[in-house]
Amino acid sequence: MTSSYLFTVLAIALVALSIFTVKQQTAAIMERFGKFLTVRQSGLHFRIPLVDKISGRISLKIQQLDVIVETKTKDDVFVKLKVSVQYKVIREKVYDAFYKLDYPHDQITSYVFDVIRAEVPKMKLDDVFERKNDVANAVKSELNDSMIEYGYDIIKTLVTDIDPDAQVKNAMNRINAAEREKVAAQYEGDAARILIVEKAKAEAESKRLQGLGIADQRREIARGLEESVEVLNKVGINSQEASALIVVTQHYDTLQAVSQGTNSNLILLPNNPQAGSDMLNNMVASFSASNQIGESMKSSNNSKEIVGFSNDSSTDQI
Repeated sequence: MTSSYLFTVLAIALVALSIFTVKQQTAAIMERFGKFLTVRQSGLHFRIPLVDKISGRISLKIQQLDVIVETKTKDDVFVKLKVSVQYKVIREKVYDAFYKLDYPHDQITSYVFDVIRAEVPKMKLDDVFERKNDVANAVKSELNDSMIEYGYDIIKTLVTDIDPDAQVKNAMNRINAAEREKVAAQYEGDAARILIVEKAKAEAESKRLQGLGIADQRREIARGLEESVEVLNKVGINSQEASALIVVTQHYDTLQAVSQGTNSNLILLPNNPQAGSDMLNNMVASFSASNQIGESMKSSNNSKEIVGFSNDSSTDQI
């Protein structure tokens, strides 16, 4: 009973040791007495207990390695680049990936450092930002050529971050801010210039319309004065007296209009009834003097014509 029980337990243990599973997207490397035997893919598998051994398992999934490289650009600016390398083990080359490289991460990192420090020093800082895809493609090309031999396929390389020195970033921010302020100042200047031009046009149009209004006003005033003189002439008042009467009337109308304005600061000097009378007398006297001067000039011209005619007659007689 005891021996059969031990035999059963031993049989179960051997069966358990001979069965193993491999997960999806994983490869298991089998060795027999320390020598490579085969590569087992995902699923249920059998082995000889104590003879066959699983040396290791390799993931066939896409993996990512982030490498940060510090280097100098062509314009002597130190910059840190973060390069993300996406890679996977080629299913048909699991043997090479497992036995040829102990530390694939270190190998990929070395190649990334080598390519970045060869490419970036050829570019200026602005070009690094603009041509980061070129840098990533150069890294991928170099890694593919080198890592394919070890059973690794480089899927994609990305330059995910470009980090210049803090002082350089501050300077770049100041340059950017200055450029934006310059553009803003230009727009503000253009707006101010347009505002001045439009204001000048508006003032010119206002002055033109004001001039037309003044001209129309004066034309209507002249027409009204003409009609007033004609009406006064019909009642026996001559033109001089009519003009004097109109001037005096306008004088008093002006005084009345000024007196109605409570906030007016206008002062007419002299401002008394005698001043109006004096102004009327002066106007009448000036009109009379002008008439006398006109009559004298007419008489003088007539005398000259008579003298000239007499001289011509005497000459004919001689």
